[in-house]
Amino acid sequence: MRRMEGAEHPRSLNTFQAVIAYDEEDTYAIFLYPEGGLQFLGTRPKESYNVQLELPARVGFSRGDSDDGRREGLFYSVASTEQALRHLERGSNAGVPGVWVFHVGSSGPLEHVEPGGGEGASPVAAAPPWRKSSRGRLVAGRFLKKGVSLLRVCLFLSANGLALLLRRAPGAQTGCPGAARGRSCVRQAGSLGGGSVPMSPNSPPRLSPVFTYSAGSKETCARHHGRCSPHAFCTDYATGLCCHCQASYYGNGRQCLPEGAVHRLNGKVSGSLEVGRMPVRFQDVDLHAYIVGSDGRAYTAISGVPAPAARALLPLLPLGGLFGWLFALEEPGYENGFSITGAEFTQNLEVTFYPGEEQVHITQTAEGLGPDNYLSLKTHIQGQVPFIPENFTVHVGPYKELYHYSSSAVTSSAHRDYVLTSGAANQTLSYRLRQNITFSGCPHARGRLPPLQRLSVARAFALYDGQEQALRYALAGRIGSTPPVNPCHDGTHTCEATARCQPGTGLGYTCECADGYRGDGRGYVDECGEGLSQCGPFSVCLNAPGSYRCECRSGYWLAEDGHACVPLALLADPCEDGSHPCAPGDRARCLPRAGGLPACECLPGYTGDGRDCTDVDECAENPCHPAAACYNTPGSFSCRCQPGYEGDGFQCTHGSTQRLTPCEHERLYPRVPGHAAQCDERGEYRPLQCHGGTGHCWCVDAAGQEIAGTRTAPGSTPPRCGNPEPTERPPSMCERWRQSLLEHYGGSPRGDQYVPQCDAGGHFTPLQCHGDSGYCWCVDESGREIQGTRSEPGSPPPCLPSVAPPSVRPSPRPDVSPPGTGTFLLYAQGQQIGYLPLNGTRLQKEEAKTLLSLHGSIVVGIDYDCRERTVYWTDVAGRTISRASLEPGAEPETVISSGLLSPEGLAVDHLRRAMFWTDSGLDKIERARLDGSERRVLFDTELVNPRAIAVDPVRGNLYWTDWNREAPKIETATVNGANRRVLVNKDIGLPNGLTFDPFSKLLCWADAGTKNLECTFPDGAGRRIIQNNLNYPFSIISYADHFYHTDWRRDGVIAVNKETGSFTDEYLPEHRSHLYGITAVYPYCPGGKTPTKPNPFLLPGSCYTADVLKG
Repeated sequence: MRRMEGAEHPRSLNTFQAVIAYDEEDTYAIFLYPEGGLQFLGTRPKESYNVQLELPARVGFSRGDSDDGRREGLFYSVASTEQALRHLERGSNAGVPGVWVFHVGSSGPLEHVEPGGGEGASPVAAAPPWRKSSRGRLVAGRFLKKGVSLLRVCLFLSANGLALLLRRAPGAQTGCPGAARGRSCVRQAGSLGGGSVPMSPNSPPRLSPVFTYSAGSKETCARHHGRCSPHAFCTDYATGLCCHCQASYYGNGRQCLPEGAVHRLNGKVSGSLEVGRMPVRFQDVDLHAYIVGSDGRAYTAISGVPAPAARALLPLLPLGGLFGWLFALEEPGYENGFSITGAEFTQNLEVTFYPGEEQVHITQTAEGLGPDNYLSLKTHIQGQVPFIPENFTVHVGPYKELYHYSSSAVTSSAHRDYVLTSGAANQTLSYRLRQNITFSGCPHARGRLPPLQRLSVARAFALYDGQEQALRYALAGRIGSTPPVNPCHDGTHTCEATARCQPGTGLGYTCECADGYRGDGRGYVDECGEGLSQCGPFSVCLNAPGSYRCECRSGYWLAEDGHACVPLALLADPCEDGSHPCAPGDRARCLPRAGGLPACECLPGYTGDGRDCTDVDECAENPCHPAAACYNTPGSFSCRCQPGYEGDGFQCTHGSTQRLTPCEHERLYPRVPGHAAQCDERGEYRPLQCHGGTGHCWCVDAAGQEIAGTRTAPGSTPPRCGNPEPTERPPSMCERWRQSLLEHYGGSPRGDQYVPQCDAGGHFTPLQCHGDSGYCWCVDESGREIQGTRSEPGSPPPCLPSVAPPSVRPSPRPDVSPPGTGTFLLYAQGQQIGYLPLNGTRLQKEEAKTLLSLHGSIVVGIDYDCRERTVYWTDVAGRTISRASLEPGAEPETVISSGLLSPEGLAVDHLRRAMFWTDSGLDKIERARLDGSERRVLFDTELVNPRAIAVDPVRGNLYWTDWNREAPKIETATVNGANRRVLVNKDIGLPNGLTFDPFSKLLCWADAGTKNLECTFPDGAGRRIIQNNLNYPFSIISYADHFYHTDWRRDGVIAVNKETGSFTDEYLPEHRSHLYGITAVYPYCPGGKTPTKPNPFLLPGSCYTADVLKG
């Protein structure tokens, strides 16, 4: 109780405590006045501030039977003078200083308030305060109830506090335990933990305490700070302590989570539902939620709910909406649910569906945080829900919801629409929800929360995955408020429900009768009740203020006029009954559209508007291998290897009786445009190679690789190239290092530049000297300087000969296995990259092995640079992009190590020497050179969950997927970020994998939502389904006449035939875990032509096709 601050009186405060204690028959009021708690004993009337007048305070009871609070009814006065008021702290009617007990209610007659010292007793002086010890004091106050029994109030005092007990006894048995009648008695006492009163062995049976007060029970941070989270600080208030999360954390102080982090929630769901008229039960099925705290996204999955119940629960977005409120993005000054309730609360939700008025009750109980900050939750669902047929989907639009807050409860109510869709038809239904969320708040910090907050959900999504039996909800929300608006707009006006609110200036408004009302505006026309509606048979008329609407009964669908109901089976689908205008089914397909004519689309291999489709001559673009012939067929084409070659037509090799040597293969399929390799009679590379077009000549080694420093200009004398025997050793480490430095120095090093000295065997000479500086030192067999041997000029050190190493190449790492030759697949599996060779298009499973172990990583995206024989990958655990050469002994190298959050998809452009990647954490698409330089952002808008990415180096186009559950899509742009556009955004769900086939020029994707493998041409035309029964694909690559994709259901690599769509093979690694990215490694690179004009995005000396310049 406060007194207002005046000119002469500082702000002061009176503090006391009041408790109501009762049993089956009686009620008592107990007051505690602590020492120093009364700071003012009077106050001035409001009308007398200009005169020296102060009225004394009064303490007593009022019957409350007067309308004027200043003229109370009969009351019992305890103190009304300054002397009596000061006595309240020191006196008592119960023998305890500052404690006053009154009998204020009874099941029998009670004419007035009775004090604790006996009927009609007046306040008595209290005994002196007791010393703080283990001894206590038992005080008895006696009340005589007429004609019933003797009731005694027993107050037990100790150093720890005070306990009130009620004892009822007939006749003369009126004493308190261990007390003489009307006297105090001292007993040995311990703590009053739990409200119990210590008794001696001879004492009567224990009495249950009605009221317990402990002067030392106030919780303080010094003693109870352990109740707070390790990431919170403790604050003492006048009545107790509260916990508050530290900066960069949020929660209620008892549980705190890091801001912006990803959180997970686990739980069990049980239910007893009546779906339509069918009972469905399920017990302890799994619930998992994934929270992206940085933007308020919440994804919920409930697995194992029987299909009829799961589909019927699709409209119940509040099941996942709880997590949307808990972890909503907070606007400044507002707090989401977790900041208020923490991880311990109970939500009760009641939902009523219309028009059938089915009702379901949901209870969700949060049980705290686990060791990994996983929130644990139990959910129970019971009631009736309307049946939803199998071929229907549910759509819930954005919504706003008001939450009302008190110290320990949150409530909200709303009316929400949802749309059922099947093909071209849709119907809008609705439900009403009421919910309350109870929690244990901190009562000591008042005024922390606004009484009203608004949850705004910008995106909402519900899906039932029948393959996985998973019910999924997703939404993105933010919590905050809105600025003051006109009462007509926020519903706070006072107009009757039958009147229309007309906004005026500012917050002003007027009320006018709306259409459909008559009289004085207090009654309205009930079109349904008065038979004025136009609803047809099998419909239900629902009256609304000023209007009405028709809703159909189960098994019927609302017709386009909004009034008639027709059976579901009678809905006409032009695509099904053949009345569509599309070309024949072997050339085009019909796509239903809501409320209009269907769309027509030519099948892959045909071109046109869908109504008129003509065959595409794919052979005109030379899709086959150079050693194959192309045959055009209606809607397709085929490739056949020429006589003497084997293969599928997309890749042809010489017959097994006469296998081509690498030189012969390069002569047929040049690596360098315009240069046909020169081979000897054995098919080996001639040491001297010359380019017939440019006139350049150079020396090559036995593998056909150019020897650095041997290239001569056109018209000059060709270099002298040896005739190495097949057994001639390869260059040693010393020789390679020497050759590399000579190239770096331009062929003629200066006197102050170091060049390694090698002996005839290629070993490092034991003595190495630095040019003409005179400094020399000894080296070991690997060329490393031996510490302490470096000498001054003129006194070279004595060096012992070193032993040549056993091999000239560095030994491979123990966790790396060099790949073989030929075509093979590389796949990412957590902390390793796997190697899976191909025999034609068959998987050589027995030769599969680990190519590279990357401990502590999670490799997701993977691609291959065919020019440098280097594999690149993204690591979401390390937030890096790295690479490694496939040469033996190569070490991984990180090329991007900063500015990444969740790098996933990766694509390498071997022509432009560039790479592209997606980051689903930052919602960006970026590009950089292969060494990580010249990095720049291509796109950072209109992206939600970018994942897969593919590049067409020849045409300079980029493609990527975005598995945004609300609006999934596949987009394209040039590699420079120009001409961005949506390629596919219909009939897709979770497009995880994406690949571009350079031979067929088809863009293909694997969809974990629709379970389809589909292809389209780069312009979006010719879309067709290859396979419609995938499990859970993640990544996909195209090679020859097959697709190979990683699958999370099988945890393996699956092969699919392009023509038939059939599954032909699978590889399941011995170590079973999720496989992520996959790519194919060819024994050659696609060729090209040198550009005829400069291009700032091309490297000097590289070769490209002329089409590159168009991108």
